[in-house]
Amino acid sequence: MGYDVIVVGAGVAGSLVAHRLGRHGRRVLVLEAGVAGPHRHEPTVDRLTTAAAEVPSSPYRAHPAAAWPEVTDLIGTDGTPGFRASGHLRQDGPLPYASGYVRVNGGTGNAWTGLAPRMLPEDFDTESFGYGRRWPLTYDQLEPYYRAAEEELGVAADADEQREHVGLPFPDDYVFPMRPLPAARVDRLLSARLDGRRVKDPVTLREVELRVVGTPHARNGVPDPRYDGGRGYVPRGRRGRPDPDSRCVGNATCIPHCPSYAKYTPLKTQGRWSTTVTLRDRSVVSRVLVDGRGRATGVEYRTYDGRVSVAHADVVVLAAHAVENARLLLLSGLADAGGQVGRNLMDHPVLLTWGLLPEDTGPYRGPGSVSGFEGFRTGAARRLRAPFRVELGTWGWVWARGPVDTDVDHFLTERGLFGTELRRAVGDRIRRQFTLQFEMEQSADPANRITLHPHERDALGLPLPLVTYDLDEHVKKGMAAALTVSEQIFALLGAEDHTDYAPVAAWPGRFEYHGRTYGYRGAGHAAGTHIMGDSRATSVVDVWQRCWDHPGLYAVGCGSMPSVATSNPTLTMAALALRSAERIEAHLAARDRPASVASPLASPAISMTSPPRGGSA
Repeated sequence: MGYDVIVVGAGVAGSLVAHRLGRHGRRVLVLEAGVAGPHRHEPTVDRLTTAAAEVPSSPYRAHPAAAWPEVTDLIGTDGTPGFRASGHLRQDGPLPYASGYVRVNGGTGNAWTGLAPRMLPEDFDTESFGYGRRWPLTYDQLEPYYRAAEEELGVAADADEQREHVGLPFPDDYVFPMRPLPAARVDRLLSARLDGRRVKDPVTLREVELRVVGTPHARNGVPDPRYDGGRGYVPRGRRGRPDPDSRCVGNATCIPHCPSYAKYTPLKTQGRWSTTVTLRDRSVVSRVLVDGRGRATGVEYRTYDGRVSVAHADVVVLAAHAVENARLLLLSGLADAGGQVGRNLMDHPVLLTWGLLPEDTGPYRGPGSVSGFEGFRTGAARRLRAPFRVELGTWGWVWARGPVDTDVDHFLTERGLFGTELRRAVGDRIRRQFTLQFEMEQSADPANRITLHPHERDALGLPLPLVTYDLDEHVKKGMAAALTVSEQIFALLGAEDHTDYAPVAAWPGRFEYHGRTYGYRGAGHAAGTHIMGDSRATSVVDVWQRCWDHPGLYAVGCGSMPSVATSNPTLTMAALALRSAERIEAHLAARDRPASVASPLASPAISMTSPPRGGSA
């Protein structure tokens, strides 16, 4: 059977593309490396509690034929480089790429944080600040698709707050589908003590005003009745079904799993797929097929038993994650005329600082972060150091130090406490914990890249991905500034600073800079490996995420982003995916017209297949 479109990967981008094309009656085959089927693609308490380590992928079990990198694959060492890497993603760089991902139905979108901020207009051209890459489109061109993505994901936020304190140019009548989530207790404490106070940026020597600002969430809260011209918004629950009662109730398990199904996952979109969309799981695509003119004609894929099959379509969409998209293009020997496939790998290296407030912070209630400081993201300062967002962590020290077991161990082994004294000490420490999470922008650098390992193979005989990664001076200056900002904030709060990037084994992302030790975690925000641009000589895909050298072949997702800025990238990825889906549908519609009346397909703006919503009455 032939298809109109083959989509490789059923994560956020792939599920949205399949959904939009299916609405037009297109025959779409979605090939997913992970396992689907009743209840097998969803996490279970049994898998979570029996996992060897509590990491984002804990509820899932990887199959050898579709393995993925775990954060536990990295361990810090005293050598040079100061880490060892094992598992699916091998590494040979000076510093580790410290993020993982999962290859299950729904992808890493099943285990993400749910934070969905937009990028800022200036983020689309960092070249004007003397670094990075310029996007081939502007914020204004992407803005209608941001609105569409906020509807698809069901974003909760306050447009007035985002306009005033983040600097986003929302129309006066725009509202989000849902009202913002309530501030966490630690947000209210920090707001009361810090709003309007100033700290000095040690790089620019200018003062920055602090203000706690809510972060947009793709998470069901209270629908805004003004949405969609006063028609409102109905939250979607499990498998995308309308469910007004599917709201965030503060389980504090957003990663790896939201038991109330309030958080958006691709499974919600899949629940709304048309009958013309077919999901085929346990299907690892190993090669994209092209004809003699370079046009994509289909894919070759392998099932877990190694059987090789072929599927054909007029359009092939790669949506398998930035690392796996690059790996597949390299396996296929495609789209690399400019030598850019796999290059410009980016992430958000996260500098964590943690401490104890004098009073109860109310940890482990609600999402991992609800609010943050936005004042370090913009302006001329980014010429001198990487900009950053500051997320206010609400889950104690879990990301920095591990689960609360580490606190119990501290008082048992180091303080010798037992019984009532132990319970009192552990309880006092946990209730006062808080974390600042500095999410650093990393610019595109061709030296940071994904290649194919020369001799290591996976269970299907395919070369493993090999990553070469480092942090440049711009990022390290940003981290140095962030650490100094953190110290000033702790002083204003009267907080005990417990930040310490030890032991070495727990911090593979550890380095020395100007006499100080720093450690970073990976945010799981891989980007840039099939970068978008306006020239085939310097990029892999064009403004529509279509491969320059291969008509009918698209590589969608964060891998197309020329910059990752300081925003969690999922909403931008979703907006880009919806934009590409519209372009693909326009191409297919033109294909289906009688030759006598067909007209050339216009490349500039194509109207939305569904008008953007969000305006009030």
